[in-house]
Amino acid sequence: MIFFKKIDWKLNSAVLFLVFMGLLELFSAHEKLFWKQLIWFGIGTVFYFIFIAIDWRSFVNYKGVTVGFYLISVIFLVATLILAPKVRGARSWIPIGPLQFQTSVFSAMTLIITLANFFRKMHAKIAYFSSLVYSFIYFIIPAGLIALQPDFGSILILFSIWLGFVLVSGISKKHLLFLIMIFSIVGAMMWHGILKDYQKERIAGLFFPDRDVLGVNYNVIQAKIAIGSGGFFGKGFKQGTQTQLGFLPESQTDFIFAAIIEEWGLISAFFIVAALAFIIMRLVKIGMGENGNFNRFICLGASIFFITCFIFNTGSNIGFIPVIGIPFPFLSYGGSHLIIEMMLLGMIQSVKIRKF
Repeated sequence: MIFFKKIDWKLNSAVLFLVFMGLLELFSAHEKLFWKQLIWFGIGTVFYFIFIAIDWRSFVNYKGVTVGFYLISVIFLVATLILAPKVRGARSWIPIGPLQFQTSVFSAMTLIITLANFFRKMHAKIAYFSSLVYSFIYFIIPAGLIALQPDFGSILILFSIWLGFVLVSGISKKHLLFLIMIFSIVGAMMWHGILKDYQKERIAGLFFPDRDVLGVNYNVIQAKIAIGSGGFFGKGFKQGTQTQLGFLPESQTDFIFAAIIEEWGLISAFFIVAALAFIIMRLVKIGMGENGNFNRFICLGASIFFITCFIFNTGSNIGFIPVIGIPFPFLSYGGSHLIIEMMLLGMIQSVKIRKF
């Protein structure tokens, strides 16, 4: 019972609000998915309390635990390439009965744990270029396997987590300039040799929003129509024409933010963004209140993960970022993301409760 008193219930309240809004929209337009998401939330809640019960000091004291988690995530990614069926040209989900699990999301959590432990130990030596290289290896192994699926959205999430750790840890200006040069070269190479034509078209669509309105820009245009037609208070429950009539693609995942605004108005967007901002602030506050670097880095990694998902999701809804299939935290349909998000919260609550 003492653990329950120490849990950050304000943080939980903001999370429950986002989950509720997501479930409400799913019930409005995708009732079958509503029940599946409810099951996923129940599973995620179980893992949430399991992760609270675990004393995460084992990650600090026993290197094998962190390495074990990391290796499991790599094995999952390899298994995905072998076992996962091809869906829309990608092998990203392993079927578990009637449900599917996206292994790349698990890699995001394990990368946060691995880098938190790495930078905890190497914090004093972060100025060494070798430390930068070693940390990059932790990123590039799962990123390379995910690229074979392919799923460049998940790679961007992993990259954002790694880059966030590096920047906060105190990288030197010389090394930062070197990274910018390297990634500029890599970006040019990817454009000319790796990215497929449809991926290039999505990027080009950002600069030419009126081009190919029935093709590459169709999704974003429909999302903008949904947002604009919702007005301040929205059209009401089950009254969103873009969503209900199927004009807005992926309204349960990539464009659920636009779907909610259409039915509940811009005022709902304000509360949703405020709720996520509150979650980020609480995570930062918990991290700043901790004594150990591992605890702080766990909170940092989770914050980066949520912020990155939010930016990519909402950015694609309003046409600022290419559509790359990144869900809105706690809001979008998808059991894999929801479970991992609940695990991260459970881990952070455990850190807060024990104050080690």
